[in-house]
Amino acid sequence: RAALVNILCHAPAGSGIESISGSGVFIDSKGIILTNAHIAQYLLLADRDVDCVIRTGSPATNKYNAALIYISESWLKANASILTASNPIGTGEYDFAFLTVVKSATRDALPSSFSSIPLATTPPNTGTPVVIATYGAQFLESNQIQSSLSPTVVFGSVKNVFTFATNTIDVIALGGSAAAQEGSSGGGVASGWSELVGMITTSTTKGTTDTRALDAITASYIRAAYASETGQALDLLLNQPVATSIAAFAPKIPALAAIITKNLP
Repeated sequence: RAALVNILCHAPAGSGIESISGSGVFIDSKGIILTNAHIAQYLLLADRDVDCVIRTGSPATNKYNAALIYISESWLKANASILTASNPIGTGEYDFAFLTVVKSATRDALPSSFSSIPLATTPPNTGTPVVIATYGAQFLESNQIQSSLSPTVVFGSVKNVFTFATNTIDVIALGGSAAAQEGSSGGGVASGWSELVGMITTSTTKGTTDTRALDAITASYIRAAYASETGQALDLLLNQPVATSIAAFAPKIPALAAIITKNLP
């Protein structure tokens, strides 16, 4: 719960972009956040006056501003028009990104370290008990999301496992629960041994929450996909100073932003 964040991005009226509320998880005490690419892409739109803030607590309140240090280019290219889709869908493949806190959004100083949960190296199997934590927001009005959004924490288990390849566990099915709602994307799936084993990517959003489907990509898949795209182990990104990560990624932002902005009004 302490590692969970709400990511709230506001788009100006008439921009052709819908505002979004999603979830994320601190995975490193330096302030590195794992979330979905379909949420993190909003941080590519600062030139269009899209503003994102990291919120924590119950209810969630503004805490930090963040910068992108990685977003999957493969995901952006495969989903270049998702910002203008009325009912976007996806499989979760490459749907991950990393942010890092850069400054306080309040008058308070940044903490010396952030409560975090480490990213697992091995995937869970069917039947593994898990805790799911999100900032589900589907049943709140926009003003309630601003003032009354609290974490949803659910105890459950892995119902099934799937792969994007041949024999790896890349996706875990978690079944229906209170976490199966809009806003839960980017939320964490933790194991009993205090590791983040998955991140929520997709959910059905119709019917009662207990009848819905909720899926997450595994931490082991995120590690493998990052290495495949960059040629480097994810731990290299996580272990280097965040200032180095920000400086290395910043020159890539204009080209990545162009992938999605070419389809906007």
